[in-house]
Amino acid sequence: QVQLVESGGGLVPAGGSLRVSCLASGRTFRSYAMGWFRQAPGKEREFVAVISWRAINTYYADSVKGRFTISRDNAKNTVYLQMNSLQPEDTAVYYCAAAIIYSRSYSVPQTYDYWGQGTQVTVSS
Repeated sequence: QVQLVESGGGLVPAGGSLRVSCLASGRTFRSYAMGWFRQAPGKEREFVAVISWRAINTYYADSVKGRFTISRDNAKNTVYLQMNSLQPEDTAVYYCAAAIIYSRSYSVPQTYDYWGQGTQVTVSS
């Protein structure tokens, strides 16, 4: 079992950077693959990035490749999403999610077992 809490969202100008964090609690946190999704008003939840439990594998949505970086610190039970070169199109609520079993279907929300409540990221033009 795991509980996830996101933080670090806020308002940032276009071209700026922001790092959001996901703090997890749970006895088996280190074994979870961790993903980031985002959802803008009126849109479906969109895959952003995922990292395997030992941080050997990372994958990104095409829309964020080269701009966003996912990382994790298992000792701190924390997953990060560093967002650079932000654009207004990146405005959304960002959610972290945990998957008990890593899957190639990492971009599908149903792959994940636990979700946080989200943190708002707003990029102004």
